[in-house]
Amino acid sequence: MTQETRTEQSRNHDLLYSLHDRPSFWPSTFAALQHVLASLVGVITPTLIVGGVLGLGEHVPYLISMALMVSGVGTFIQCRRIGPVGAGMLCLQGTSFAFLTAVLSAGMIVKSRGGTPEDILATIFGVSFCAAFIEIFLSRFVHKLQKIITPVVTGTIIILIGIPLIKVAMTDIGGGFGAQNFGALDNLLLAGIVLVSVILLNRSKNPMIRLAAVVIGLALGMLAAFFMGRLDFSHLSSLPVISIPVPFKFGFQFDLAAFIPLAILFCVSAMETTGDLTANSTISREPVKGPVYINRIRGGVLADGVNSMIAAVFNSMPSTTFSQNNGVIALTGVASRFVGIYIAAILFIMGLFPVIGGILQQMPKPVLGGATLIMFGTVAVAGIRVLSQANLDRRNMMIIAISVGMGIGVSTVPDVLQALPKTVANILSSPVAMGAITAILLSLVLPESKEEEVDVAETEADAAAKKKLGEVS
Repeated sequence: MTQETRTEQSRNHDLLYSLHDRPSFWPSTFAALQHVLASLVGVITPTLIVGGVLGLGEHVPYLISMALMVSGVGTFIQCRRIGPVGAGMLCLQGTSFAFLTAVLSAGMIVKSRGGTPEDILATIFGVSFCAAFIEIFLSRFVHKLQKIITPVVTGTIIILIGIPLIKVAMTDIGGGFGAQNFGALDNLLLAGIVLVSVILLNRSKNPMIRLAAVVIGLALGMLAAFFMGRLDFSHLSSLPVISIPVPFKFGFQFDLAAFIPLAILFCVSAMETTGDLTANSTISREPVKGPVYINRIRGGVLADGVNSMIAAVFNSMPSTTFSQNNGVIALTGVASRFVGIYIAAILFIMGLFPVIGGILQQMPKPVLGGATLIMFGTVAVAGIRVLSQANLDRRNMMIIAISVGMGIGVSTVPDVLQALPKTVANILSSPVAMGAITAILLSLVLPESKEEEVDVAETEADAAAKKKLGEVS
């Protein structure tokens, strides 16, 4: 089949370029820039938050450079597909918010022992490297994982990822942890500018403006901060011209208490990637069942694990397939996987220059908090959406209630675990680990009640009968 024939078929399916088409330079570049614009905040924000909360200071510009470069490499692998690794579809790989809570917990464990910023980073990347093999292993039979990682478990975990992060966002809105002017009116004003801007832009009828709402909101917040005298770029001259990737630049350390929550999240990440790639296949007019589909899912999840391993080696946090780029495909009508090469190149080139990270590091905490409040709230809502797709009978509602309660409980009252051995306490003090372990165990232990299924069926039948009776009346 010629390229002209494929292109004509793709147009008939509302796509300008289908999966295997090769757009020319300018259409590819324009589409790639839209993908980068839609995902840029997601790529860099986790690093900014970890750097701020854990006090990594001077290392942040380098870490942002590595996040961008690793995202470029990961995107290339996903789109190009190297052997069995990669989905072979137009999907952007980037730093994952899902791991943020566990990464912060890992950093706090090291920090509480008096560890230096280098020790914190060595542990985060060392543990991430080891945990990435979990997803690599699971990729071989990811389609069977749904029997254990059910929508009830997944939804509960996603909620417990989002809720603790809302506290981080609110702390940034106030001025950041330990700020002398915490809660000052100028902090609230800056956060309010970003928050209101994102809300208004998100309601625009222009889809490109909606996709870029967070980026534009942050830019407006930075502009306001500049006029308020809150920006200082004097340190940029001390940054190197080029960032050089150095494998395990900060060393390699392992901590079991930090490993367990990350290992659990890699299981959840495998399921999320499956969903994202399925949506991508649908939008790209590709099969969503059969051997081709299964092969792509396995390759995509395998690439997630491999890319997270590469990320750890080159000093970046775990990586995942971004879902927002499915919206860009639908918007542009460009599903060509070869556009991913352009995306990868743009991200990698951006990562070469630490001045970009240096500028972003100067972003005032309230500006970042105004944007992340929405983003983290959206994560929690995504968990609720997943739960809404499950059968919320008495059994599942009990599992959700106990798991969410345990997860939030240990994050708000950590001293409740003080009598346990230190390692066990560190593991269970993570809301994600506590909630996930509780949800999985309860799902395996509590039997599904056939009586409840009958009750649900009878209730639905009664409701249908009453509705029909009302129509007759």
